[in-house]
Amino acid sequence: MEGENTQHLAKNSPFIAWIHNISLNQQKYMKARIEELDFDHNVRYIMFIYDNPNCSQDDLVNMFGQSKGNIAKILKKYEDEGYIKRKTNPENRRKYMLNTTDKGSKIVPKIRQISKEWDEQVGLTDEDFEIKKRLMEIAIKGMKLVEEK
Repeated sequence: MEGENTQHLAKNSPFIAWIHNISLNQQKYMKARIEELDFDHNVRYIMFIYDNPNCSQDDLVNMFGQSKGNIAKILKKYEDEGYIKRKTNPENRRKYMLNTTDKGSKIVPKIRQISKEWDEQVGLTDEDFEIKKRLMEIAIKGMKLVEEK
């Protein structure tokens, strides 16, 4: 974008549009870099499962705002490819607990490195931690608002 166009956009765009823009551009960057690893941007689900052992499909739906059907399709693909495994939840036999396999766990450091490169390229630093923390708080409040409706 040219400087003049960017200034016009900055003045006239809602803040949430910039958040969405960051997310989309990070996904595009990740997808381009992950192609070398035979993945797409949906690898974020493997990352979430890795970081949240025994999470459920509903946890993914709530976190990423995707439909249950879309999440189920992606999880099936990753299960068939050996990156994740499902285990029946003993507290609710109709639900599954999700975990990464050894194969899935091995891909995580590579993905984290690509994500770190993204952060460096766009100028995110450790000093931006407070901004990240505040955005997470806002996201959690937003999820709770949606759940209440």
